[in-house]
Amino acid sequence: MDDVVVGPLDLAPRVDDALAVQALAFGLTDEEIGVRRHIVLRHLTNPGARAFGATTGAGRLVGFVYGLPNDRTQWWSTIVEPYLRANGCDDWLDDSFVVTELHVHPAYQNRGIGRALITTLTDGAEQPRSILSAIDTDSPARGLYRALGYHDLARRVRFPSAPRPYAVMGAVLPLRRR
Repeated sequence: MDDVVVGPLDLAPRVDDALAVQALAFGLTDEEIGVRRHIVLRHLTNPGARAFGATTGAGRLVGFVYGLPNDRTQWWSTIVEPYLRANGCDDWLDDSFVVTELHVHPAYQNRGIGRALITTLTDGAEQPRSILSAIDTDSPARGLYRALGYHDLARRVRFPSAPRPYAVMGAVLPLRRR
């Protein structure tokens, strides 16, 4: 990870830095960034929400992750619940920690930063398992999640306004190490 350090991140004051990383990593428009800014700030008010960042020696944020204990009444859960139920997996929405966002600047990918961020986040979870959603394609991100012990709970999940389907994945904690 060279000069990059992973540690706790006070995400609210650095939300614009984090969303700039997400925009590059995920290809977001300015309008999408504006919408996500409000979502991130709202998520951070939930009990148990935590964030970690990857910063360079100069203090530049090059990656971040945040998550929170799952709540079936939250928007994300209400969308994925029918898909999970259809697969007999809706119990994963109970007593799970959701990895809400994980993004690494493209110039810093493939250095173990994403792995360090997600394992650091989930190692502190009180819940016995973790869930997340990722674009339903064979991507490096999905490969990382599988290597950490996540498996598909539902595929072809459609979120309103998302052009591509997602997969919901779950893993027992602690996450698998190499």
